[in-house]
Amino acid sequence: MVAAAAADAPADTVEAAEQATRATFRQILDDAAAQDVASRPYGEIVQWVGEQLLGVPYRAGMLDAPASETLVVDLTAFDCVLYIENVLSLATAIATGETSYQAYTDGVRTLRYRDGALDGYCSRLHYFSDWIRDNERRGTLQNVTQAIGGQPFEKRLTFMGEHRDAYPKLASDSTYACILDMEASLAGTELFYVPQDRISTVYDSLRPGDIIATATSIGGLDVTHTGFVHKTDAHTGFMHASLSSDRVKISDDLQSYVQGISSQVGVVVVRPLDPRG
Repeated sequence: MVAAAAADAPADTVEAAEQATRATFRQILDDAAAQDVASRPYGEIVQWVGEQLLGVPYRAGMLDAPASETLVVDLTAFDCVLYIENVLSLATAIATGETSYQAYTDGVRTLRYRDGALDGYCSRLHYFSDWIRDNERRGTLQNVTQAIGGQPFEKRLTFMGEHRDAYPKLASDSTYACILDMEASLAGTELFYVPQDRISTVYDSLRPGDIIATATSIGGLDVTHTGFVHKTDAHTGFMHASLSSDRVKISDDLQSYVQGISSQVGVVVVRPLDPRG
């Protein structure tokens, strides 16, 4: 069963969110069929889907609301990573013609969990670099940061282990131990980023629907925000679920957006791969 955002909310609220999600899902797929979106290059499908969700509210903490790890699928609100996962799953459904609601929710689960399998809190891909690595290994996407001129990003991913009190689910010693093991397994991962003052120099290498993650100077963390390249004749922008604006929006210029937040030192660029081959 698919859970709406807050599993401890009143049953009528949970049911309303699921009904709204199903209605939004069907509307997007119907509009895609009417506009023959499936005939477009995959990156353009991703961008089109992202545009259909502009204005949807930002909401933090959605995955941690249920008492136990549950597949949260909700199109009525997003944080930045949930926006990525839902857009990609919808885009895949449109591209492949696998347009059942079950295929869509399975797509979200596959992106969110290690090896695509939900097996408790520790199976969630908490660090975005781990999310990238696991999905790249399974052929869902390609990290193109180094190929477009990115430079090494020297980081050890230790933030969760060093800030146990900030994560209520880590009160369990066994879960905490699992997170420490996960962090240790990431120690040898090579990371790359495009520094913030060079982002505009790679605009020609970016495609519509490319995933952008903002590399951070915060110790123990890899990235702090995610979204998509929004490419038009007029701009190379950033389409994202914005905490500061409290909604999904498009920032007109990617480099200007990144430079506007001091802790964002650059970007990681990841290309979703066409599931049609």
